[in-house]
Amino acid sequence: MSDNPEANIAAADTLTLILHNQHAICAAIEEITMWLSENGGGSVAANATGAMETLDSNAQGITDAILRLRQS
Repeated sequence: MSDNPEANIAAADTLTLILHNQHAICAAIEEITMWLSENGGGSVAANATGAMETLDSNAQGITDAILRLRQS
């Protein structure tokens, strides 16, 4: 982490925006996955579910980084 508090705030703010985008992407994939499941696209839906799991996992890492930046 930087010793520059302003840089840490800017980085945390940027990561927060990225995290919000990631949540929006995950929500969109979830909607598409439900539609695929209901319309016979089971294998594609399964792949989309895997993508959502990756987004969720990475969201936690981004959240942790934001917290570390805001605490420094």
